Amino acid sequence: MSTSGTIEANNKPLAAHVAEFVAKTHYGDLPAETARIAKKHVLDTIAVGLAGVPAEGSVIVRRYVEQLGCGSSIATVFGTALRTIPRFAALANASAMHADDYDDTYHPTRFHPSAPVLAAVCAEAERTGASGRDVLTAFAVGTEVSLKLSHTIDKQHYLRGFHMTSTCGVFGATAGVCNLRRFPAGKTMAAIGIAGSESSGLRENFGTMVKPLHSGRAAENAVFAASLADMGFTSALTILEGARGYFMTGAGGYNAGELVGALGNPWNYVAKRVAIKPYPCGNLQQPAMDRLRELVLAHDIKPDQVERLAVKSHRLMPLNLTYHRPTTGLEGKFSMEFSLASILVLRRAGLAEYSDEVVNRSDIQDAIGKIDYTVFSDEEAEANGYGLLTTFLDITLKDRRKLSARVDAAKGSASMPMTEDEVAEKFRDCARFAGCPGDHTEKVIDLALKLETVSDIRELTGLLRADA
Repeated sequence: MSTSGTIEANNKPLAAHVAEFVAKTHYGDLPAETARIAKKHVLDTIAVGLAGVPAEGSVIVRRYVEQLGCGSSIATVFGTALRTIPRFAALANASAMHADDYDDTYHPTRFHPSAPVLAAVCAEAERTGASGRDVLTAFAVGTEVSLKLSHTIDKQHYLRGFHMTSTCGVFGATAGVCNLRRFPAGKTMAAIGIAGSESSGLRENFGTMVKPLHSGRAAENAVFAASLADMGFTSALTILEGARGYFMTGAGGYNAGELVGALGNPWNYVAKRVAIKPYPCGNLQQPAMDRLRELVLAHDIKPDQVERLAVKSHRLMPLNLTYHRPTTGLEGKFSMEFSLASILVLRRAGLAEYSDEVVNRSDIQDAIGKIDYTVFSDEEAEANGYGLLTTFLDITLKDRRKLSARVDAAKGSASMPMTEDEVAEKFRDCARFAGCPGDHTEKVIDLALKLETVSDIRELTGLLRADA
């Protein structure tokens, strides 16, 4: 592990390695498979951004933006008639994209990479009418930076309570904006340094409106950092590895080998994949939800037939799934018990189910009362090869029948990735939930999946306006 006193490769600050990658990467440098997967994640992220528009937290953020008096014709707040300056469009869109916890998730380091980057890049791209190729490149570059940084910082960062969607996301979003604006390496370094002092977000706020705001602020701060850097604003060159910089302050250590020479070599979207979620909730309970739904449908299990449902998972899961008797839809997103109860009672757990009304239904609460949630130890996990998401389900029916299952991954994960058609169907569902016109939906799907052919990104974002 490196420390703040270590001399890095070629005596360059780590931010220089990032800035050089950002400055030199063009569309032609993207491998075909990286571009294909990135487009799929663009479509998914727009989808969840539309679905997040009705969320109460998203409504409040938009009201805040309107009260600032920053109305403008420059940037679209997706799914609404509101247009504003890029900085605040990025804030509103990234907040909505994370509002339902439905956005993609990088399991190795447990954060949501795409929303902050796409929101910041799209807002900036609308300002200049950038091409789809430029947007796709900036999105790929930004997410690659945040994914690699999430491996570089010591795992203590997450364990201390920091939310990487915000703390890493701001660097990725800044990298994306700098790439889009074709900043040289020096100016990009300045923006990275500015972003470092805007890196924040605490996991204590999971299950509240603040968690989605982490994504929003990361996107907003990226636009802010790039704008200041473009005006000549200066910052510390050693913002990443310095004794008082991001890595050491946030975790007490880092591994420079995960960053130096690793950016785009290989691209993480291909090498390790980023999971696309089938359910709008925390990613940890999704494998269990997927498997329980299969059992319920295969055996036609009714909730009143169930005596007990025993669930056993990795001991780290309840550190995030903290709500064992949730009373709100937001809390339900971080509840193993509610998520499984929704599957058991309703045979689904979609956007409409994670609401205060559904969480507090008497039949749902009764089902929660039948669930016994326990964990296995680190020693058990190591001895048996259990992963973070490994979960065991044991259903005892009142007629004494028992059904048991082990599950290690959900649909959409690296081992079971969603196809373009499946992501397109998720987009249609999100668009219906947000009340978007059906003809626009099909056009957005088409344009997003062939983004490199779009000459002006406003051709796509214009379809995302409620008054279009």
